[in-house]
Amino acid sequence: MKLTFFGAAHAVTGSCHCLEVGGKKILIDCGLQQGRDEHDDNALDFSPSYIDYVLVTHAHIDHSGRLPLLVKEGFSGQIIATRLTAQLMSIMLRDSAHIQESDAQWQNQKGKRAGREEVEPLYTLADAEAALQLLHTYEYGQTFELCEGVKARFCDAGHLLGSSAVEIWATENGVTKKLVFSGDLGNVDQPIIRNPSFVEQADYVVMESTYGDRNHEPPESYTEALAALIDDVFSKGGNIVIPSFAVGRTQELLYFLREIKNDGLVKTVPNFTVCVDSPLAAEATKIYAGDLHGYLDEEAIAVLQGGEDLFTFPGLTLTQSTEESKALNMDKTPKIIISASGMCDAGRIRHHLKHNLWRPECAVVFVGYQGEGTLGRRLLDGAKSVKLFGEEIAVRARIVNFKGLSSHADRDHLFAWVEHFSPKPEQVFVVHGDAEITDLFASDLNQRGIPAHAPLYEEVYDLLENRMLAKGIVLETKRTTGGASAPSPAFQRLQEVSRDLADLINRSRGRTNKDLAKLADQLRQIMDKWE
Repeated sequence: MKLTFFGAAHAVTGSCHCLEVGGKKILIDCGLQQGRDEHDDNALDFSPSYIDYVLVTHAHIDHSGRLPLLVKEGFSGQIIATRLTAQLMSIMLRDSAHIQESDAQWQNQKGKRAGREEVEPLYTLADAEAALQLLHTYEYGQTFELCEGVKARFCDAGHLLGSSAVEIWATENGVTKKLVFSGDLGNVDQPIIRNPSFVEQADYVVMESTYGDRNHEPPESYTEALAALIDDVFSKGGNIVIPSFAVGRTQELLYFLREIKNDGLVKTVPNFTVCVDSPLAAEATKIYAGDLHGYLDEEAIAVLQGGEDLFTFPGLTLTQSTEESKALNMDKTPKIIISASGMCDAGRIRHHLKHNLWRPECAVVFVGYQGEGTLGRRLLDGAKSVKLFGEEIAVRARIVNFKGLSSHADRDHLFAWVEHFSPKPEQVFVVHGDAEITDLFASDLNQRGIPAHAPLYEEVYDLLENRMLAKGIVLETKRTTGGASAPSPAFQRLQEVSRDLADLINRSRGRTNKDLAKLADQLRQIMDKWE
């Protein structure tokens, strides 16, 4: 009985662990490596025929994003998750496949001119669809037999709708060991979803450590603070622009805004308009508005029992088309615009910033972490101007940061979760965190009397004898701005094209004024059309 670490070992993303028991190989998660964690272009570190089953803790791409690749390369077993995780994966994997195809198309357009061979996308929409056909679902608390000698159960991890920790009972040579994989553990007292469930017993625990070095700041009353901001901005005739992640965070905001409207907290424009300008967010919101039986916290259940919808209210608009998105900035009526991406490095949010950042009557509200090097971080750090679509935009809008809206457990809550096990586990494997943080958190657990270490990539551990069989290796990774804060591949493409354009302009010095004016006019037409 062995456990091998193929991802999120001394890294934040790419969660992937393999349990071998009774001749079967079971993956827990198969996520994409992202940002600075990425190595070897996300190639699989094992043959897909090596794997019999996959258990998925939740739908985020760093936990599920390589499933289409697994299927593309020959996996045909069962992929098992909770019902709501499966529904969210249906939109997130398709979206990820679209990005993979677009990136490959761009690389091939550029590579053809350089005489390079064509590259294939990591996977295609057809591969994502094929992976979704292999999904099997179970509800929280439902124990199921995975195969002979292996039983499993999902319990609520409180991180994302449908997110789970996985309990596994594995029997080999007459000996049974219980393993618990935390997935991503959620923060407490979040709207909509429940607090993470405690698990009573485990021989081995594989747990995340994203915030293993710090606690969150005490949360403020978001409904009251947001209502006061809306009143202030709308009284001046401005807009409120909120960069937000499409799945999870956007739905939390809609939940808060519904409360604000119901309680009449906004006096200036009580019937204010809210526009969700993200097709992915709109699809996710439809799932959040579906059958959530068994997934909600008590407050959300009370809302539903009172006959209300959780995420819909008068004045809410979900935009789909580019034309609808553009029309939002043509309409001068004060409104709230929620759009992706959450760190402002790509997507429709950049257009809304261009039209609103320079207006002192407007506000930009951040509700999530802004990584180093991102546009969102520059705005939070007090940038006086930013460049958007080739134009320098003055920052005169009010910049607001609502801290504490994290979907991850912080240091104290991670300790509370792992210390709930009784008796203490034989070993805790600390994963899903920056290398320094995983080592620190493992050291802190040892000081508290809980045996723990932070495994390296491809470490192999013997679960029957509680000993390491093969030490892992330290991977060389791509050095970008880091993790989720790294610019998207599409934005990196745009940056590269901009450098090529700058070279073209520099080489054009000395050409006729007529040619230079023609080029300038053509570029301006492209920019105007894009905007």
